[in-house]
Amino acid sequence: MNREKRLAALNAELAKRILILDGSMGAYLQGFGLTAEDFHGARFVDHRTPLKGDSDVLTLTRPEIITQVHEAYIAAGADIVSTNTFTATPISQAEYGLEALVREMNVESARLARAVCDRAEAADGKPRAVAGSVGPTTKLLSMSPEVGDPGRRDADFDGMAAGYKEQILGLIDGGADLLLIETITDTLNAKSALWGAWEAFDKTGVELPLWISGTITDRSGRTLSGQTVEAFYNSVRHANPWAVGLNCALGPADMRAFLADLARVAECAVSAYPNAGLPNAMGGYDETPHSMEAHYAEWARAGLLNIAGGCCGTTPEHITHMKHAVEGVKPRAAAAHDARLKLAGLEPFNAAA
Repeated sequence: MNREKRLAALNAELAKRILILDGSMGAYLQGFGLTAEDFHGARFVDHRTPLKGDSDVLTLTRPEIITQVHEAYIAAGADIVSTNTFTATPISQAEYGLEALVREMNVESARLARAVCDRAEAADGKPRAVAGSVGPTTKLLSMSPEVGDPGRRDADFDGMAAGYKEQILGLIDGGADLLLIETITDTLNAKSALWGAWEAFDKTGVELPLWISGTITDRSGRTLSGQTVEAFYNSVRHANPWAVGLNCALGPADMRAFLADLARVAECAVSAYPNAGLPNAMGGYDETPHSMEAHYAEWARAGLLNIAGGCCGTTPEHITHMKHAVEGVKPRAAAAHDARLKLAGLEPFNAAA
């Protein structure tokens, strides 16, 4: 099944039911007991910068483990698998001295995910999409990293957009079906990712659907750069996203109110993939597959969901329970198109009709 046919089939499914995204990559990998040797492999045995913790390099050093993760999520019921590329940008990989390998990381990660999805499609005929994971990078464009120097920035828009373009070109080459610009704490970073995507689309002649997922950092209901959920949506609405959503940071109990805010205004599909609760004192996550299932069942029946998945701390078992929670429930209907001018600073500004 080629990309065009797969997306058409996926959209047909999206109209009928709530789709399932996979769960965490990095947190799930911690359960494999990986050592520094796994991250360095034979290829980077002499690399001077320690690579342990760089999950994305495992695509090159331990591809069979990444394949195993994807296979586990497909077996759990995922319709969409995200690539192992959350930090595969020049800015993030520079911390490990691997920025020159960004293109290769993204191509190979998309190929691994695509191969797993192709085998699943061949087995049962159901479409499985690969979402190219585009993370926020380790820099912020809207805020200074130093309290005493509010004007300081460690990255600029053009440089960040160029890095995103390099990443996205690799994801397209590797066979990604969607672009998942995720865990957005700073909306200006997201806009640079969108710019990089559009430049990659222009260069390749391939335009992938855009999926944009923001992160509410605490119970205030705002992103790290200060926007409310509706203001965030107004800021990215012009990109005509395939889907918008919320992920990470909060557990399902705390995300519910903000998901409802997004579901009320979004003129496209809405996704949610929270952490398995807030990290506890030991750095673990307390939401079990059973407890998260209850939250997803309520969200689905309240008409808040089109796509459900998991973020940090979630496992294939969590995804299996999420799938059970939403099976047979009618997906959320998108909000009617609102032709009014919609702007945003920290708060939304919607012009009068």
